[in-house]
Amino acid sequence: MNDDFKGKVAIVTGGANGIGKCIAEEFAAKGATVYVIDIAEGDHFVGDISRKEVLEAFADHVLSRHDKVDYIINNALPLFKGIDECSYEEFQYALSVGVTAPFYLVKLFAGHLAIGASIVNISSSRDRMSQPQTESYTAAKGGIAALTHALAVSLSGKARVNSISPGWIDTAFTVYEGPDATQQPAGRVGNPLDIANMVLFLCSDKAGFITGENICIDGGMTRQMIYHGDCGWTLEK
Repeated sequence: MNDDFKGKVAIVTGGANGIGKCIAEEFAAKGATVYVIDIAEGDHFVGDISRKEVLEAFADHVLSRHDKVDYIINNALPLFKGIDECSYEEFQYALSVGVTAPFYLVKLFAGHLAIGASIVNISSSRDRMSQPQTESYTAAKGGIAALTHALAVSLSGKARVNSISPGWIDTAFTVYEGPDATQQPAGRVGNPLDIANMVLFLCSDKAGFITGENICIDGGMTRQMIYHGDCGWTLEK
């Protein structure tokens, strides 16, 4: 076992499934003690992170067992709804899960961060580009990307804070062929390990001079200019 993270304490929100589960498993495989909070039932702290009292109970749960926390990974998914269907309350819920909860969780642990602590917020390539009817999710992801550099400045000397913006990540590790794959310049769809590997790098000493940054991991998709009629691309409406 690579024990680079042996003796470290990592927190992963939304860690019961998908990218969050992969991140939690990779930390554990490398020796860290991992605490997951998720709304899904399972062998972890179960709770809705949109609720202040749940976040406080989770922080108490972790701090009753450890004096210090090394890594906080804010990964939980906000609600995905667009302007036509998303209600006021649903939009507020998306922001609570995607922005307020990460802010408050960091605030709760701010006085208990270990030397060399690292915080990684999971944003999305949708923080810079959109499809129709995605407002609740996109606003939350844009918010956490901006929150990242604000926290990096406020926590200077206490923790490094970075964000990752995944593109298309297939949480079932499905291998795609044809246009689904080649629309990414990297030639494939991403998988959770693509994100987990970067999370662990950003939490390692190798990333000691990186803070306040957003790293987009999307196979180059957001860097490819698209014009109707160019390189076989056509727009149909």
